[in-house]
Amino acid sequence: MNPTFLRQTILAMPVAALALAVSSACAAPIVGPTDASFYTNPAAVTGLHGDLIQYRTTAANLGAGAPATHAWNVLYQSTDSRGAANAVSGTVLVPTAVWSGTGPRPVILYAVGTHGLAQGCAPSRQFEKGSDYENANINAALKAGYAVLVSDYAGYLIGTKSTYMSGQSQGNATLDIFKAALSIPSVGISSAAKVGIWGYSQGGQSAAWAAEQLSAYAPEINVAGVAAGGIPADFIQTAHYLDANLGASFLASAVSGLATQYPKGIPINLIASNEGKAELAKLNTECVFTALFDLQNKSLSSFTIGDQPLDDLLGLETVNATLLAQGLGKQKVTVPLYQYHGQADEFIELNQDLALRKYYCSVGTNVAFDVYPSEHIVTQFQAAPNVLSWLGDRFAGKAAQSTCANTAAEPTTTANKGGGNFVVSLKSWPLTASVGLKTLKQTVYLPATSTFSAETDITGKTLNGKLSVPDFKQSLKIIGLGSQIGMKVTPVGATTGTASLDNDGQLHVHGTAYADITITSVSGVPVGTCKTVTPVAFPLNFDGPISSLGNGGLVFTGTTTFPQIKGCIISAILTSMMSGAGQTYSFMVAPPAPVKY
Repeated sequence: MNPTFLRQTILAMPVAALALAVSSACAAPIVGPTDASFYTNPAAVTGLHGDLIQYRTTAANLGAGAPATHAWNVLYQSTDSRGAANAVSGTVLVPTAVWSGTGPRPVILYAVGTHGLAQGCAPSRQFEKGSDYENANINAALKAGYAVLVSDYAGYLIGTKSTYMSGQSQGNATLDIFKAALSIPSVGISSAAKVGIWGYSQGGQSAAWAAEQLSAYAPEINVAGVAAGGIPADFIQTAHYLDANLGASFLASAVSGLATQYPKGIPINLIASNEGKAELAKLNTECVFTALFDLQNKSLSSFTIGDQPLDDLLGLETVNATLLAQGLGKQKVTVPLYQYHGQADEFIELNQDLALRKYYCSVGTNVAFDVYPSEHIVTQFQAAPNVLSWLGDRFAGKAAQSTCANTAAEPTTTANKGGGNFVVSLKSWPLTASVGLKTLKQTVYLPATSTFSAETDITGKTLNGKLSVPDFKQSLKIIGLGSQIGMKVTPVGATTGTASLDNDGQLHVHGTAYADITITSVSGVPVGTCKTVTPVAFPLNFDGPISSLGNGGLVFTGTTTFPQIKGCIISAILTSMMSGAGQTYSFMVAPPAPVKY
């Protein structure tokens, strides 16, 4: 090119265009350092939102059963809730297996839920350690062949603080990681790929914000559908639901995050007492489950100057305006939306999410809404197969079916009363169970209508439940006695034990269920009362991620001993064939199916 012409062209450019050209030319991504300094906040960000600042390969530890995956950490430019440019970190995950579907490999922008305010809680750091509690959902998406892009959101870089629950910032960060990922050399993601956005809880808020902003902020992304669950759509209503309740830590964390994003809107120095400031400082060193139990049932007033209650704080004009600014239901979502919520959600009220659905329907958004029967955490993982099926249909080009015309009465909450212990209720959860008879080398299958109900008190670390098994007949081959044996498995007493959740999101359940085994008939002929002399003990032991509650259910396996069988003329034969040690069993309890609304 002629140098004189180039010089004249540059001199003739408007100042803004010249700055844009220079920043774009200087914004070429570089390979970042391999140590923790990768997460250092840049001194300045002068490019465009979605620009990749730096990247590096990483070894994401996504847990047992994760598919082989290429992984990169990224640092990219985004925009905060006040319109200022910022830098955000995240992780890009692409299956190593070749995509076998039609068109480019689909992409899911996965918006995570609450992880905690400490920098080490960010998903990128959690993936490195193998401790991210949302691994199950991410793995499911990767197994489906999709690339998964996970933003850490703003405030997890060295020298910054989390702006937790700042909705517009989170939505922007969720969208911007797509453009950033495209700039990674040989990443295997196409700019024309169909994109799904998926998030729950804080991630549901982020996904919904991304959906509302999509047309104006990132219209170039080919979004096929958005799945947003457990959405805190109305911040004022949600704040009342959390205050002095089980999820008080989420409210306190939101105070910290919003005060960081809006220092004039949430004037901490004028609101928080010395104890409150100390608590906020502590929160910034904790991850989600530690904070959850530390602040359970605490009232915000106990951390304010003069013990001001929540309503007094909401009466402050700047506080009220800041919370209203995070609310959803401001724009029509122009792509299909799958919205879902737990009917027993004890952290985020069902009603305010239903109100958001009503708004979206009123402005013409294509909405499908499912109500799951369980509480907050269970619903997050129980919904995953339905979310991925729904997104899969969108990627395949199938038309989304709206439920906006549903005239059924709105579902009402079944959440446990707040202010007490953290109790997860399993109400008639389907039980899939089998018992392997060692000597006979045959398996007894309990009826499909069997259920398990329990109250798991996570605070008190207790389990109190009950098995329910209908009468049934089981075909067993016992020489000389015919082939069909009528059996009853009669639960005896309560299923008791312990249940706890540790700070790493690992669930621990240890208890014992007891049941009498009764032979009621042989080849249709009643044989009297022929049963085990004492109940059979079935130890129930589970240690695994909290995601198991909804992702496949809780599975208890082991061996047990059948006592002698007495009470009828063939007791001796039955004892020789069915009693003794080494009998195996498998019990799986999973939440009931959702209801469309």
